[in-house]
Amino acid sequence: MNKKKIFYWSISVALSGFLFGFDTVVISGANLPIRELWGTSPIFHGIFIMSMALWGTVIGALFGSYPCDKLGRKKTLIIIGLLFLFSAIGSAVAWDPYSFSFFRFIGGVGVGASSVASPTYISEVSNKDNRGRLVALYQFNIVLGILIAYFSNYLLQGFGGDIDWRYMLGVEAIPSLFFLLSIIRIPESPRWLILFANKENKAREILKIMYNGGDVDKKINEIRKVDQINKLNLFSKPFYIQLKLAFLISFFNQLSGINFVLYYAPQILESAGFGTSDSLMSSISIGAINLIFTLIGVRLIDSFGRKFLMYIGSLGYIISLISIGSCFLLNLNSDILLLFILLFVASHAVGQGAVIWVFISEIFPNTVRAKGQSFGAGVHWVFAALITAITPFVIDLLGNNPGIIFFFFGGMMVFQLIFVYRTMPETRKTSLEKMKL
Repeated sequence: MNKKKIFYWSISVALSGFLFGFDTVVISGANLPIRELWGTSPIFHGIFIMSMALWGTVIGALFGSYPCDKLGRKKTLIIIGLLFLFSAIGSAVAWDPYSFSFFRFIGGVGVGASSVASPTYISEVSNKDNRGRLVALYQFNIVLGILIAYFSNYLLQGFGGDIDWRYMLGVEAIPSLFFLLSIIRIPESPRWLILFANKENKAREILKIMYNGGDVDKKINEIRKVDQINKLNLFSKPFYIQLKLAFLISFFNQLSGINFVLYYAPQILESAGFGTSDSLMSSISIGAINLIFTLIGVRLIDSFGRKFLMYIGSLGYIISLISIGSCFLLNLNSDILLLFILLFVASHAVGQGAVIWVFISEIFPNTVRAKGQSFGAGVHWVFAALITAITPFVIDLLGNNPGIIFFFFGGMMVFQLIFVYRTMPETRKTSLEKMKL
């Protein structure tokens, strides 16, 4: 295969993950200033300020498969870039909590749609030997975006006085433009061209580039032949196993508490005794650990497999979450708490973080891949939105001792470990057309 070309296409598409990560977490730095500015109640703040983008992701994820299948993967990615740009500028100039919520919702739609379009595209231009690493580039860019968002918030703190949060949110317009420019130069997915657009000649040209002029006709026939038997509704009986797997891995991803930690890291750390500046700086360390261990996951996912990483991540989750809860319960040193939070983030990065988008993108057949990705991403974002919406209320209810909720998340990760052991199949080293579950 033409590894250089495919890597370039994949990294260009994966940049939407950077915007995903940046957009998702940048709100953490604006959380308290916005609440003080508009004097919102905990319930209003949770639903309309902090989680509004996540409700947008639900819509983007659930309906992202439609433009993917009707317009194509590439055009959908361009639309996603425009949504991010519009959201960044709008959020920065928002004049009241309602306009702010609207623009955050628009960005959320982009995030949700990107979690469908990007893994789908990358899985369709890769092969069985590099698919895990290439799709995981999307996750790598998510955590890179998270790290840069934390770092950006730290640098911009106090930059504009009482309006520094506007700069924090508006700076996202820069990577949005860069993403749009990079997407223009990639080709359409050849699998989409064959199965949805009936443009076999155009697909053949792209496949020749991908396979360095190899037996392209054989590949085209393989794509067409396998999917003749798969032209069924996503929710029909033959796809029951795939739907169950997509639901469970997405459900457990959010019931780990990862968004609870990433969204509210500064507030959680402040409640444990860190000052405002120290809590923002500690959030950067969370982003750095996330990035480092995501790189490790990307490196290992094709060599050791998806299940191996999920085992490691699940065990790390259980140990770290119980330890975090104990730190709050026993009022232990805040530095010890930070250590276990970093262990938690590392466990997520090397396990669920590295695996989820790869796994969902490869278990569904070509003709329903975008819809299957949309289903899995939709489940992921519904639970993410629910957890984020109720978090301010939970934090206020528990006061300075939110340890109980970490014990809950730890218990859920015991069930995830059982899911990995009893239900989750290994999918590495298997081509998309030969995937049997």
